[in-house]
Amino acid sequence: MDTIPVERGDIALDDLARRVEAGERVVLTRGGQPVAEVVAPQRVGGFDPEAGRRFLAEHGIDRIVTYIADDFDDPLPDDFLLRPLPDAAAEKT
Repeated sequence: MDTIPVERGDIALDDLARRVEAGERVVLTRGGQPVAEVVAPQRVGGFDPEAGRRFLAEHGIDRIVTYIADDFDDPLPDDFLLRPLPDAAAEKT
C-alpha cells in the first residue's frame, strides 16, 4: 500500500486510477495523517441458493411455503380497500 501526500499536488488522477485498477491500494495523507484510501470497487455477489438451503437446514425448516389457499389468486372485491378493518376486540368474543 502506497502513501501519497495530497500537498504534493502532482498526483496524476489517470496514473492513480491505473494503479488502483491493478489492485494497489493508495492512501492519501494531509499533514502525515490519512484522509482517504483509494481502492477498486468491490463486486457484490448475487443470490446464493446453496447458502439459502444451508440456512433453512440449519434452522430446521424443510419447506418455505406450507399452505396456499385455493382462492389465493381470486380477484379481490371492488370495495376491499374501503372496508373498515375488523375490530380486534369483537373477534375475540
